[in-house]
Amino acid sequence: MKSAPTITQREFATEDLLGPLNEFQRRNAPAKLYTSGDIEILRSTVRVSIVGTRHPTPEGRRRAARLARALVDHSVTVVSGLAEGIDTEAHQTAIRRGGKTIAVLGTPLDYFYPRENEPLQRLIMAEHLALTEFASGHPVRKTNFPRRNRMMALISDASVIIEAGESSGTLHQGWEALRLNRPLFIAKSVVEQADLQWPKEMLDYGAIVLTNTDELLAELPPSPSNSLADVGF
Repeated sequence: MKSAPTITQREFATEDLLGPLNEFQRRNAPAKLYTSGDIEILRSTVRVSIVGTRHPTPEGRRRAARLARALVDHSVTVVSGLAEGIDTEAHQTAIRRGGKTIAVLGTPLDYFYPRENEPLQRLIMAEHLALTEFASGHPVRKTNFPRRNRMMALISDASVIIEAGESSGTLHQGWEALRLNRPLFIAKSVVEQADLQWPKEMLDYGAIVLTNTDELLAELPPSPSNSLADVGF
């Protein structure tokens, strides 16, 4: 049996990779980051996180895919956390569409979680970019994943929550994006769910209801193209 390719990783001081951070941004940022792949994706593209539940509805998956396709068509890099569900849909759609994606991991680069995403993680490390604050050998704990979400919010120009329940880990990213004063969008379909309280709370703190992609694009830094067909949410 052919062995899996060796993972090549690089270690950076966080500010060497991301550029200077202000005191507010630095507060929860790790001292070091570990990467595998093309770091120029991080340095030279506009980036949007697409995040959500590990157990999405079929419509949630379709919304994640529609948004990922639309962003790629606008030369925007899709960021997500390589979890099951919405994250996987976002990464895979960006790749299929011919765009770029960044996976922010809650594990070391040489650990694969979930296990079934090992081929996807290896593809991203080879042809896109994976990064983590966890060095090889760092134990995998539940507390890693809120830290992963904080890092996603930090490297993204905006974050979009596609679908999430009241106890979803995705909410960590939403609150961190708001803390950092980064645009946070919540899909309209989620805001309209009467049984959810967190969308209302985040809207009170400045989150934006995402009804179409033009609203999102208006909040992003300039990119090579300045128009995108509207996609409803």
